[in-house]
Amino acid sequence: QVQLVESGGGLVQAGGSLRLSCVASGIIFSMNAMAWHRQGPGKRRELVAVISSGGSTNYPDSVKGRFTISRDNAKNTVYLQMNSLKPEDTAVYYCKAIASPYDYWGRGTQVTVSS
Repeated sequence: QVQLVESGGGLVQAGGSLRLSCVASGIIFSMNAMAWHRQGPGKRRELVAVISSGGSTNYPDSVKGRFTISRDNAKNTVYLQMNSLKPEDTAVYYCKAIASPYDYWGRGTQVTVSS
């Protein structure tokens, strides 16, 4: 069965950094695009980063220049490095595997940025 497990969330002051990790099992990790989404309080879930199987990345303007997605295929792990955090980054962050015919989701990890 497919399983995605996020870790690394927590409480950080504005301007600080966190690195989230997501370990995948049950998929051929190296063949799949991976993504991070987040859902803040009272907001819709939004994409924050995506990385292709070949390593190409995309980010929305809200996080561009501050967040970096990366992957380590040998460890079946995708990372989200978050720098210069802002209170508006507060959300539950979810890992997603794009593995046709389905997308698979982790359970999420809470990131809280205090002012």
